[in-house]
Amino acid sequence: MIFKRTQFILAIICLIAASVGSAVFLYFFNFKQQLEINFLDVSQGDSIFIKTPDGQNIIIDGGDSSAPITQRLAKVLPFYDRTIDLMVLSHPHDDHAGGLVKVLKRYPVEKILYTGVVQSSPAYLAWLAEIKNRNIPLTIIDRPQEINLGQDLKIKILWPRESFLNKEAENLNNSSIVMKLIYKNNSFLLVGDAEQEVEKALLDSGVDVKADVLKTGHHGSDNASSEEFLKIVNPKIAVISVGKNNDFGHPSLRVIKRLERLGIKTYRTDEQGWIKIKSDGDAIVISSER
Repeated sequence: MIFKRTQFILAIICLIAASVGSAVFLYFFNFKQQLEINFLDVSQGDSIFIKTPDGQNIIIDGGDSSAPITQRLAKVLPFYDRTIDLMVLSHPHDDHAGGLVKVLKRYPVEKILYTGVVQSSPAYLAWLAEIKNRNIPLTIIDRPQEINLGQDLKIKILWPRESFLNKEAENLNNSSIVMKLIYKNNSFLLVGDAEQEVEKALLDSGVDVKADVLKTGHHGSDNASSEEFLKIVNPKIAVISVGKNNDFGHPSLRVIKRLERLGIKTYRTDEQGWIKIKSDGDAIVISSER
């Protein structure tokens, strides 16, 4: 009798263990299928952290040298996963490049993309020096191209369409790397600080810029996000990365009204803080955290 009771108890324990194991497996399986895009609150600047479904860590820009970028990354990078697989500098203005120096000093970085445009700001030069010290491979972006990040996930580089390597740019904003991140049926257009001249050039080229989510150009400035461009991109969501009470008048009220008129739901890091987007390739879930 005792033996049968013991067998019964063991059977129950095994059943519970199997159920828990299945639940854990399904949880991590479903979690793995998620693409995460984090628009980090770095005050007046840009920083985007992406976790791919296969677990790759990608950072695009890092705010300026005073930005709390390492504190922000500590919230999205667990202690057991500290490597940045890909770093992208959209263009070398201080409010994009400065914080990346801190990232290089704190985290191992496997590969870096940038345009090689000439800029003499201390933040940019410090970033290049740190890369050289750590012997990190640099890839120059000088033409449209496609980067495969895994099954059903890719980056399409849409701009620049010419080489900026060792050249000075008349308008550094317009040297920004413009990329479209595509995961199954969802797409995200990340334009750095590209202004209306680049928007027009992209539209004239006939390249597909349609996207579910748009990271607005130049912090919502009125020299970007033209009505024609917004209508063609036709995003459901726009994200503006901008600091509170900044001295630049960003974002422009004209752009805010334009987004409202076109029915585009807008999120701002100065108001919502850290903006988190998750996608399974079909549905997009967006949340925010101060």
